[in-house]
Amino acid sequence: MADRSIQGGDGIDTFPFPVELSVGGVGMQVGPMGTGRTWHADAPLERVHRIDFHVVMLFGEGPVRHMVDFTEYEAGAGDLLWIRPGQVHRFSRTGEYRGTALTMQPGFLPRSTVEATGLYRYDLPPLLRPDAAQLAGLHAALAQLRREYEDTATLPLSLHTAVLRHTLTAFLLRLAHLAASSAEAQRQRTDSTFTLFRDAVERDFATIHSVSAYADALGYSRRTLVRAVRAATGETPKAFIDKRVVLEAKRLLAHTELPIGRVGAAVGFPDAANFSKFFHQHTDRTPAAFRAELRRG
Repeated sequence: MADRSIQGGDGIDTFPFPVELSVGGVGMQVGPMGTGRTWHADAPLERVHRIDFHVVMLFGEGPVRHMVDFTEYEAGAGDLLWIRPGQVHRFSRTGEYRGTALTMQPGFLPRSTVEATGLYRYDLPPLLRPDAAQLAGLHAALAQLRREYEDTATLPLSLHTAVLRHTLTAFLLRLAHLAASSAEAQRQRTDSTFTLFRDAVERDFATIHSVSAYADALGYSRRTLVRAVRAATGETPKAFIDKRVVLEAKRLLAHTELPIGRVGAAVGFPDAANFSKFFHQHTDRTPAAFRAELRRG
């Protein structure tokens, strides 16, 4: 295609929709993935870049690792990747991309369809994993879209384009439902993960301060736990644990006459010096100063 890439202020090229590669010059393309993929003759897609159009890839084989907005996603057979305009992404240098790719130019569909299909829902996950029934529906809709796209002889161009818009809308409505339901399922999983973590911390904070120990006990990876806690609270798991430890220490300092060393031991610090250092880091006061302030008040 012609050299029309634009370099952003961050040095990442943005590629426009390759209209000249589209059958009939319409604002979409659909066809098989494979070798020789490119938006731009002089810029390999294995480099980080942006696009100003939509890309949907339905994989027939896998796994393939693909970076979207600096997160690596691993897609397998039957998975989809939906990359939206402006998102940074990069093709794998080693992965074999097999399946069907759909690209769509912004403005090809009317505003009502754009809103109904959530085309610019950047909060939705790019990697989608349909179940068997959903996948069958997506395969059928995409196959029909491809047939209409490649049939340029049956209808005049204006009717051909109108049929493509309607057929594309049918596919995107299925895709949008999958994306929304996947996001809701992820939210429920995140909520469940955080709830289990929160309950475990409440039970064990006096003896366990390690994020990895909680992750192992709950059967999650550390990364999964970090994502769930951050989504629910905006904090890291370590910050959540420390906050609960500090709260309990404050309660004991305020409402008991336990020596500082005993307070530290009660919240998991057998060494009084380590407890004082920890408490000071989180409150800007020593345990003794905190207790004294309360007593003066």
